Amino acid sequence: MRHIISAMVENKFGVLARIAGLFSARGFNIDSLAVGETEDPTVSRMTIVVRGDDKTLEQVKKQLNKLIDVISVRDYAKKEFVDRELLLLRVEAEEGQKSKLAGVLEKNHAKVLVAGGNAFTAEFAGDHEHVQKLLEELKPYVIKEMTRTGRIAMAKE
Repeated sequence: MRHIISAMVENKFGVLARIAGLFSARGFNIDSLAVGETEDPTVSRMTIVVRGDDKTLEQVKKQLNKLIDVISVRDYAKKEFVDRELLLLRVEAEEGQKSKLAGVLEKNHAKVLVAGGNAFTAEFAGDHEHVQKLLEELKPYVIKEMTRTGRIAMAKE
């Protein structure tokens, strides 16, 4: 099971390395990690997606709370939240399939940034499920290059 954790941390040198080291030392794998400043430039929000059972999640939260640079830790498992992920990709269609590929991108509200030959470079922002749905619909085409930001999330409250 995947869990989304949001940690508010002091925006200081080395915090990311200490948190990554905490996960590594305990054998926890991070599925995705996104870090950025908040409305307060001295504080950053880390959104961490980790796979494991409830026991693993509790251990992760306890370990994070022990770090001096961590201000607070929130688990979104039992909260309503919104999440987004950004996807950039270069995808290519076989000869004669370019219009079908363009249709898939348009239907999914992906923004075409560059079009050339039989390829498109596009961006897509959406929740994790919509990103996965788009990638599934792009399977008949050739994804030449792709990068994803990882999930960011906020409670709806």
